[in-house]
Amino acid sequence: MSEQQIRVMVVDDHPMWRDAVARDLAEAGFDVVATAGDGEQAVRRALAVLPDVLVLDLNLPVKPGVQVCKELVGGRPGLRVLVLSASGEHADVLEAVKSGATGYLLKSASTEELIDAVRRTAVGDPVFTPGLAGLVLGEYRRLASEPAPAAGADEPKAPQLTERETEVLRLVAKGLSYKQIAERLVISHRTVQNHVQNTLGKLQLHNRVELVRYAIERGLDDA
Repeated sequence: MSEQQIRVMVVDDHPMWRDAVARDLAEAGFDVVATAGDGEQAVRRALAVLPDVLVLDLNLPVKPGVQVCKELVGGRPGLRVLVLSASGEHADVLEAVKSGATGYLLKSASTEELIDAVRRTAVGDPVFTPGLAGLVLGEYRRLASEPAPAAGADEPKAPQLTERETEVLRLVAKGLSYKQIAERLVISHRTVQNHVQNTLGKLQLHNRVELVRYAIERGLDDA
């Protein structure tokens, strides 16, 4: 997907910052389809313009960024959310990821880092400010170690994944990016994306967070 095809929306309650980010992304060739200054406006406009990537601040008036993320990703799993926040607090990072954010970048990032992060987020790669990726993977493992709810007697059997889907899932659980998985398996980035999408569909999961948890619960990250 080229920059010209990537539809981006920027949400921040500081007009100068919001305009600067939108301008930088537009100058880099992205199609900036909308901006918003509060949570309610963000949800309404995102549903109207359907961006590929939502660049989202967490600290928003009317409705917090985490709630915006939950509502939009829950209703449209194809939407990627890149949180761009001044907060590097671990609780904020983990809450954003659990709400469906694909990545988390601090506002101290350079323009080049932001542009690269939006590009990678658009194809589903998890993007984190250095130091935060390990935190998130640790949280995946903690969640996966919690007891799973008891399965009901009428619960359907787990769907069968192909050998290649399982292989891709194992590498996702180890924290590899789609690009690294493609290189490791000598397949295209697009093929990796397709395997992940197929796996999400089969397992009735909504995003990479749920997918990693599923894989770790089954010990695939140690395989």
